[in-house]
Amino acid sequence: MSRVRELFEQMDYGPAAEDASFAKAWIGQHGGTFGHWIDGDWTAPARVFDSINPATSECLAKVGTANAADIDLAVRAARRALEPWRQLGPEGRARCLYALARQIQKHARLLAVLETLDNGKPIRETRDIDIPLVARHFYHHAGWANLVESEFPETSPYGVVGQVIPWNFPLLMLAWKVAPALAAGNTVVLKPAEYTSLTALCFAELTRYAGLPDGVLNIVTGDGETGRLLIAHNDINKIAFTGSTDVGREIREVSAGSGKGLTLELGGKSPFIVFADADLDGAVEGVVDGIWFNQGQVCCAGSRLLIQESIEDDFLARLRRRMQTLRVGDPLDKSIDMGAIVHPSQLRTIQAYVDGAIQEGATCWHAEHPLPDQGSYFQPTLVTEVSPAHRIASEEVFGPVLVSMTFRTHAEAIEIANNTRYGLAASIWSENINVALDVASKVKAGVVWINSTNEFDAASGFGGYRESGFGREGGREGLAAYRKHRVDIAPDAAAPVMPGEVNAARPSDLLDQTAKLYVGGKQTRPDGGYSRRVASLDGALVGEIGEGNRKDIRNAVEAAHGASGWAKLSAHGRAQVLFFLAENLQSRADEFAYRISHLTGDDGQREVAEAIARVFFYAGWCDKYEGAVHQPPAGKIVLAMPEALGVVGVVCPNRYPLLGLLSLVTPAIAMGNSVIAIPSEQAPLVATDFYQVEESAGLTLAMRDSGEVISWEALNLDGPVVDKHSTGGVGDCVSLMLAPMLAACGAFVPMISGRGLGHTGGTLDKLASIPGYDIRPSIERFQQVVARVGCAIIGQTSSLAPADGRIYSVRDVTATVESIPLITASILSKKLAAGLDCLVMDIKVGNGAFMTALDEARGLAASIHEVARRAGLKSCTLITDMNQPLASAAGNALEIAESARYLAGEFRDARLHEV
Repeated sequence: MSRVRELFEQMDYGPAAEDASFAKAWIGQHGGTFGHWIDGDWTAPARVFDSINPATSECLAKVGTANAADIDLAVRAARRALEPWRQLGPEGRARCLYALARQIQKHARLLAVLETLDNGKPIRETRDIDIPLVARHFYHHAGWANLVESEFPETSPYGVVGQVIPWNFPLLMLAWKVAPALAAGNTVVLKPAEYTSLTALCFAELTRYAGLPDGVLNIVTGDGETGRLLIAHNDINKIAFTGSTDVGREIREVSAGSGKGLTLELGGKSPFIVFADADLDGAVEGVVDGIWFNQGQVCCAGSRLLIQESIEDDFLARLRRRMQTLRVGDPLDKSIDMGAIVHPSQLRTIQAYVDGAIQEGATCWHAEHPLPDQGSYFQPTLVTEVSPAHRIASEEVFGPVLVSMTFRTHAEAIEIANNTRYGLAASIWSENINVALDVASKVKAGVVWINSTNEFDAASGFGGYRESGFGREGGREGLAAYRKHRVDIAPDAAAPVMPGEVNAARPSDLLDQTAKLYVGGKQTRPDGGYSRRVASLDGALVGEIGEGNRKDIRNAVEAAHGASGWAKLSAHGRAQVLFFLAENLQSRADEFAYRISHLTGDDGQREVAEAIARVFFYAGWCDKYEGAVHQPPAGKIVLAMPEALGVVGVVCPNRYPLLGLLSLVTPAIAMGNSVIAIPSEQAPLVATDFYQVEESAGLTLAMRDSGEVISWEALNLDGPVVDKHSTGGVGDCVSLMLAPMLAACGAFVPMISGRGLGHTGGTLDKLASIPGYDIRPSIERFQQVVARVGCAIIGQTSSLAPADGRIYSVRDVTATVESIPLITASILSKKLAAGLDCLVMDIKVGNGAFMTALDEARGLAASIHEVARRAGLKSCTLITDMNQPLASAAGNALEIAESARYLAGEFRDARLHEV
């Protein structure tokens, strides 16, 4: 038996070469030279370049480089084909897509071998993964072609779509883009990647046998300049691009203001998170699939391995053993795990990243396996002893290089995972479904896999946000990206009449009013110090408005990014705020109507009425816009959940200054976004008047720089808990005197911003205003209050009403659970508004206390200091062990003492504010 095991462990792989003769014969049939596929036929190229086999460095074929004339010819062919393609009807288009799927299946081996020759990826991947998924996309979208008119009413095709695809999945990326574009009724001009054009050209030839009408799909080959010509062409209606973030940014800049639709699927630096309770052997196989699939040349590759600290040594040992069994070599060998890097230039880029990591102090490890003498190959590499700040840990390498880091707590794992400018994908490994789902909802990525990775299907949308692009490929949402809404432009929607010279102001009994900018929930003067006069239609001076500059925009963006409280508020909570916003606007309807009529000459009453209706409409949508559950053929379940984009910038039209503002802003904030709005240039004072309506509705408190000190949802406690937001002073002295009474209430009490346990630390008469509670200490009484109110009362300096409209005290405002993010937002906002520049906090630790584990308290303290740093505050956090005698009194005393040190100027001059 031992002999059998010995033979099994020492057994070597034998060669299992794939026959490439058919693919090479197809190239030979074309004389080894390819032009462009335009209007259903080949064109002669004016200039060609070599297409190289990266595994052997041999020239496979010569491929044409399209110039401006070629691009124009292809676009004109697509434009001519657009109407016949529309007239073919949904069923006719569906039949064409179905025929394309059948053609792919009939010639699957040819396409797989040609892809391996041209790209360098293993034949097992092209044969078993890429080509079947290509066929699946055309089958799936053949069904959509027949349903698109009924499922997407009030929409129409864009027209001619320009598509640029990358070299890592040449034919699959073609299918991701061409299938939905054609199903939606568009025609296409596609440019494949310079290094990998052959399978796209082979597919073009198959369209002839599938009966696709001439001009519906046109393929032009070339380098980056060819892509720029296609994107810049004036007759392109939509652009779809997959590639690097730098090129995507350039495309966005070039297309801005052109009216072209745009979808970008860009780079990534995806986290692969392994918790201590994960199936470690399964997670190791997931790592292999996540980073060494396709030689790591995958935009969503799990290139950042985050391991829980307690299992790091064990997991890395298992991973290194598995890496020693990976085989790198000829991609046409069926037993090979990793093939060749697509091009020598990409190989040099990968090597430069690894060399740079070593210079920064990292340790790089790879198994010592011989590599082929010819071609572009790189060993699977593991990089350890790095920090998130290392270049190799923050930039996309796009190669078989895995960077490993550790984390201690769930919160730290999320923080490290989100410490990236990208947001494409993530993979989470845990046997605890509660942990996995909690982390999945907090990781900022467009796609999150649980106990799996690199799972794709035509029915499920794929895409990212942040610098990973926007838009989705696949599924219903991917198809929607190729349809545009029909917009009826009113005949009188021409440019409004702008007033000419502003007349001098006449004597008035009214005080001069200053309309400022509105940033971070506060009215601020413009950084540049310039103002612009605003006049009515008859030229009378109405007021002046501050002129914002680049720094003002920067400040607004920073404030908007800090408004996490609004995004975390429940959909119902956002709806309540928007409904209240409409109520407040209604109460000032006459004032706004007069302002609008005076500035624009339009019917102000009608515009205000429509604006109120618009706010009500989107308030209703807050908790109605829901996701879907997809059931791909693999038998797995895919949850598609809408998330806020983040920060949205809007520029309001001159016509309808209030209605235009609210039509753009309210749908964005209804979905949890933060907004930076530039108001109507003609009537900006309408927007500045609106500040007060926002404030009275509680909206700005939620959307300003919230300084979310504690994420109580992550604590998994029975009640909402936010410990001290205090700076020392009279309130803490009162808490110190009341320590015996507080102890009688128990060490753990759900509360918000408390001065001690269960109340605000002010005078005892405040307690009498809480229903069901009196000044006599009683745990049962307090629990009754929590059950009725939702949480304890907050300090009297807050003026935020609860989300459900119930107010439980006279001098203080209580809150329900769902309004906690709003309250937390308001607390730091008031501190900042008061000029606070130091923050002293006390965290209770111990059995039954605020936090039970010292490590958790330290992690919380670190997050508090980070929030304070971002807000420009000096901070000090005290951790009090509640298991020690007199701990409660000692914590408060230390807090006062630390505050006194700031007051005494031991660190720097500071002004403290009591909240």
